[in-house]
Amino acid sequence: MFENLSERLGRTVKNLRGQGRLTEQNIKDALREVRMALLEADVSLPVVKQLIDAVQTKALGQEVVGSLSPGQALIKVVNDELVSIMGERSESLNLSTQPPAVVLMAGLQGSGKTTTTGKLALYLREKEKRKVMVVSCDVYRPAAIAQLEKVAGDVGAEFFPSSADQTPLDIASAALAQAKKQFADVLIVDTAGRLAIDEEMMAEIAQLNQALAPQETLFVVDSMTGQDAAATAKAFGEALPLTGVILTKTDGDARGGAALSVRVVTGKPIKFIGSGEKMVALEAFHPDRIASRILGMGDVVSLVEEVTEKVDHEKAEKLARKMKKGKNFDMEDLRDQMEQMQKMGGMSSLLDKLPGAANLPEAVKNQANDGEIRRTIAIINSMTPHERKFPAVIKGSRKRRIAMGSGVQVQDINKLLKQHMQMSKMMKKMSKGGMKNMMRGLKGRMPPGMGM
Repeated sequence: MFENLSERLGRTVKNLRGQGRLTEQNIKDALREVRMALLEADVSLPVVKQLIDAVQTKALGQEVVGSLSPGQALIKVVNDELVSIMGERSESLNLSTQPPAVVLMAGLQGSGKTTTTGKLALYLREKEKRKVMVVSCDVYRPAAIAQLEKVAGDVGAEFFPSSADQTPLDIASAALAQAKKQFADVLIVDTAGRLAIDEEMMAEIAQLNQALAPQETLFVVDSMTGQDAAATAKAFGEALPLTGVILTKTDGDARGGAALSVRVVTGKPIKFIGSGEKMVALEAFHPDRIASRILGMGDVVSLVEEVTEKVDHEKAEKLARKMKKGKNFDMEDLRDQMEQMQKMGGMSSLLDKLPGAANLPEAVKNQANDGEIRRTIAIINSMTPHERKFPAVIKGSRKRRIAMGSGVQVQDINKLLKQHMQMSKMMKKMSKGGMKNMMRGLKGRMPPGMGM
């Protein structure tokens, strides 16, 4: 997300490096580039105009600190305005009511409502320790109810059964009554979507909204639709008392225009962003952190939070003790590290949060391939426990068996064994002489998918 925008803004700042100070002319030249970058990112025109006008006014005013370079000064002003446009602070769900708090999910078909319902249920269970029930009122789309039942099972949420011969209003009313009986903290109601906005759809969801009186009415929108996302959100906002927006599929959106447009166009806060198919791939929307990502400064705070929450610290400590004693770094250790990385959203998600990632060469970005990580895990899983502990025993016939079991070529097994051997040497250097020796031994040699 925001790759193209970050790249263009980075080039604009570089062009200011040779300047002694910010002047009306070089601000004008720089903002011409910023304007083009925003339009290419599919940010709506009124939002682009608002941002450019505000930056131009402030860049020439008292906000520019004399000790900063022109590039840093402009970045500071742009950062402040991006935060202002997306909302000054993160806005969480308001669930402070007599349980169950009802959350109504609205949006077009294909926006990812059902998956997002599951992600939100998991988020509320794990982060806020809430007992969550989910129900599907989508009686039109084939298998919609079965899909939510599976999703609920995956995330450990209570599922209220419904069928296509019931009315959405009857389903929702029965689910609310059951949620009260089971003392659920939150009831998430997944509604039917349509391929386009129509009166019948709006009337139905407005009726549900009136009957349920939800604490939160969230509009789920596909970020890849760009300006259309903001326009659709506005239409829903006029028909429903929306309390917030969830942007989905942000991992497939290199432009990120929707994130910059939705708040201004709808007047409603973005509360969450979804960035992948995994149920854990939902994060609270922090305007300041997103602004930092857009400007290529990364999002170290979110990265640290993810590591704290999702890394198995027991396994990490066990590996650290093992390395300290000078024991071998075996294939099981490598698999554990890769699985930990996947829990944090994979290499692409980590890259997105690293400062300066937008300026990395394409060759390096291409190596950050989550498919390669999954393939490597499959290869290691095809080994016997003895082979994982002692990779040196893997010769001709064993290589062929492992290749066949994991659906790869023998060359891939050779490549992994070589990379594992290099990593083992690095780990030994680290245990003997600390991080300096490890970095000296690194020389760009990492396992598949970890080309950084």
